[in-house]
Amino acid sequence: MDNYIARQPILGSNGNVIGYELLYYQDSGLTFHAHDSNTAQAIVQFFNQLDESSFLDDKEAFLTFTPNLLMQNIPRVFDPRKLVIQIEDNVLIHPVARMMLQRYKKQGYRLSLIGFQFNSRYMDILPMMDILRINFKNITQEQMDTYRSVASEFNLKLAAYNVDDLDTRALAEKCGVDYIQGKAVAEIARARAQKTPQHLKTNFFHLMAAVTREEPDLDEIAQLISMDVTLTFSLLKMVNSSYFSLPNRVKDIKQALTILGLGQLRQWIYLLSFGGEDDITDELIKVSFQRAIFCQNLSENISNFPLAFSEAYMLGMFSILDQLLDVPMEDALASLPISDALKNGLTKQEGPCGAMYLLTLAYEQGEWHKVNKYAEELQLPLSIIAQQYLEAVSYVNVTWNNLMEPFDSTNPPMPMPHN
Repeated sequence: MDNYIARQPILGSNGNVIGYELLYYQDSGLTFHAHDSNTAQAIVQFFNQLDESSFLDDKEAFLTFTPNLLMQNIPRVFDPRKLVIQIEDNVLIHPVARMMLQRYKKQGYRLSLIGFQFNSRYMDILPMMDILRINFKNITQEQMDTYRSVASEFNLKLAAYNVDDLDTRALAEKCGVDYIQGKAVAEIARARAQKTPQHLKTNFFHLMAAVTREEPDLDEIAQLISMDVTLTFSLLKMVNSSYFSLPNRVKDIKQALTILGLGQLRQWIYLLSFGGEDDITDELIKVSFQRAIFCQNLSENISNFPLAFSEAYMLGMFSILDQLLDVPMEDALASLPISDALKNGLTKQEGPCGAMYLLTLAYEQGEWHKVNKYAEELQLPLSIIAQQYLEAVSYVNVTWNNLMEPFDSTNPPMPMPHN
């Protein structure tokens, strides 16, 4: 039986990603909505094949457990310091499952209650809980005040989910919740983004060293630029400007570097070094990088896909460009030398490119019915999508962590994966 997994980022009160909620899919439904013992065994088998630390980037996992999963000891797959056990109403009415919760609590696992109602079974379980998980979709200020009062009385942290727009995000921040999750998390930088996006500084240090070597490696330089959407955007805009007056628009990073030449490349890097404070969060650029890897590898499994390998990479990379520039996607792409198929895929969600873009968003959100729809449209087996997602997450996490380490000129970045 095939199993699939996605992750949704969860922000802490400081605005940094502190963990991921794990969403499972098994053939016809989310596994935490299933109620048979095969589900529990499937999760164990899945994690036996998965590098958990790589997939979670050594951050916390938030996972919803049914009574059956609790009694099958599935939480023991995780380090108690890295797992938050989320429970729904079906656990509260199951006496054995409640006893299991007490055991997990003693073992150091944290417990999170999804939703809250003023009745005896909810009130009785609160002293055991660590987190109260609140649905922020259409929430009122009066309801929020009630949740805060309950959380204060029982010393609970508050986790807001379904935070899907900036107004809801502002309310969550105003209410002082401890965790935020939802579609607005991926757009965290939108309200603070500058018109000229700032590069990722750790990557930029590697790039500066690469261009100042006695014999610069063009492949290494192209690799470093391709990992950062802001550098890619800036390079392509510059090379295609009227200054160069090229007869044909340049779409490839390596071709752009060849046209620019090492002298002007070093000047460009020098000018970028004077950029202001970086208001773009690392997580947004990381999402862009991950989508780029995911899309380019998926494209090789689609017959007659209209984009070349490098263009499929840009489909994923530029999918957050409107957020970086704080303008509509049409305006963000207007000056870029990209094909109509790519542009229409991102702006109008048309054709195979649009289907891949929407598939990427749906998989990230765990919207499995949409994943099935776009997978059928692209004639992509779900097993391939799941494999490419896991490989993209793992590759990006490893590469990202390498960039976060102190700079070492003898340790260039990993080569871009290519199936």
